[in-house]
Amino acid sequence: MNPVYIVEAARSPIGRRGKSLSTVHPVDLLGAVQAGLIERAGIPAAEVGQIVGGCVGQVGDQSFNIARQAWLSAGLPLEVAATTVDAQCGSAQQAISLAAGLIGSGQEEVAVGCGVESMSRVGMGANFAGGNPMPASYLENYAIGTQFTGAQRLAEKWGVTREDCDRFGVRSQDLAIAAWNEGRYEREVVPIVAPLVDEAGQPTGDTQTVTRDEGLRETNLEKVASLEPVPGNELHTAATASQVSDGAAAVLLASEAGAKRLGLTPRARIVTTTLVGVDPVVMVEGPIPATEKVMAQTGLSLSDMDVVEINEAFASVVLAWERALKPDMSKVNPNGGAIAIGHPVGCTGARLITSALHELERCGGRYGLITMCCGGGLGTATIIERL
Repeated sequence: MNPVYIVEAARSPIGRRGKSLSTVHPVDLLGAVQAGLIERAGIPAAEVGQIVGGCVGQVGDQSFNIARQAWLSAGLPLEVAATTVDAQCGSAQQAISLAAGLIGSGQEEVAVGCGVESMSRVGMGANFAGGNPMPASYLENYAIGTQFTGAQRLAEKWGVTREDCDRFGVRSQDLAIAAWNEGRYEREVVPIVAPLVDEAGQPTGDTQTVTRDEGLRETNLEKVASLEPVPGNELHTAATASQVSDGAAAVLLASEAGAKRLGLTPRARIVTTTLVGVDPVVMVEGPIPATEKVMAQTGLSLSDMDVVEINEAFASVVLAWERALKPDMSKVNPNGGAIAIGHPVGCTGARLITSALHELERCGGRYGLITMCCGGGLGTATIIERL
């Protein structure tokens, strides 16, 4: 396996549902990030061999191979091919893993892994409409569960309480607000020009430039403790579950030969990456075995990780992972997570890798772990090494 290097990584701001980025077509949202990534790298776009993109709701505005449509709509070279994949919440991270595989196998010298989700335009489950993804044969083996009930079951299994979740939710907001105030996120964000619309939702002809995550809000434990739980879950509230959001992110990968030929400076190396399956009823426990697997593959341990980005789908996901693996929590989501920033499902894996890279560079760390739970019972994990 040839070494695979990260040479650039960027993301859009993460928009709240129905807010600033909801007026941007998801094709244009991803296209703006793809174009921004190439511009920052300073290479001809035609040097990209292939693009692999993640998207969960591949219907309507996000159908017809959105990774390809985004590239073309941004005016980038038509000769560059693209594929769109669905690994649920881990789609973008798996897209980056597959793009890394193209380079590691020698098929390509340069590739882009990316992801997008406009949850304002394509709601969760929109691609189920008129179909039945879980027929009788599935039900003979597994009950139908939701991520809400899975998060509840996970909390019960690991002894996570409502107060534990509430405290974690406040932590996420506090850290994200501090990070933005200190300018930690600015380097990774590609500003997005968004159309303005009137009260009827019609374009006014004017635009605004969105530069900052929109999910952040000042809060405290008393406020969070007063909130009602979400349906199907006794522990989590809107303050301790990830936000429904809009966003896109992309990572530029290169082989040693490709980086040298194009004059690129590798910023990190992909050490290893994996996707594991877990119980699809509990569903959200994937980060535990995924983390264990990549540590076993590399001989590294969590104590070697200087930064961990674990997706805050629900507070209990991170807290159960903490109970199982005993990490140093000061290194875990040091700039907040999806509870504060948001979770545009098909984008988040690429957003987490982007944030991990920039935080490793900021703090001077060596190794970073990125891990996620995914709908349907999957878990992702990637280890990167800053160079």
